[in-house]
Amino acid sequence: MSLPPDLSEIHFLLDGGGSLVVYQEKDTSWLGVLAFSSEVKARSFADASKLEVSDIVAIRSSDSESIAGLIAQVKKRMVRNLLLDLDYASGDCTIVEFEGDRLGPTRSWRFEPRHKNR
Repeated sequence: MSLPPDLSEIHFLLDGGGSLVVYQEKDTSWLGVLAFSSEVKARSFADASKLEVSDIVAIRSSDSESIAGLIAQVKKRMVRNLLLDLDYASGDCTIVEFEGDRLGPTRSWRFEPRHKNR
């Protein structure tokens, strides 16, 4: 699977310190950068999660130089991929792996809900 062909920009959430917002699944050592296919989806996630976001920024999906710079920067923080369009309620998203300094293969993923009913 690859990125959607109509994906013209990739939107990222910034925290109050200006850093990209990352997600770490319980009991894992890796991190993923939250990324969205639209500003609307990014705002929807921020609202649903009650995440304090200072800004939403975008990179054109065709801007390979900026994407390479972003990947180089986040790899220093143990980030291994993008979590594209993470749905806060369901945990559904598309994982976009890094291949060197570019975006690589994708796969559908579902994170386990935070609270399990027993």
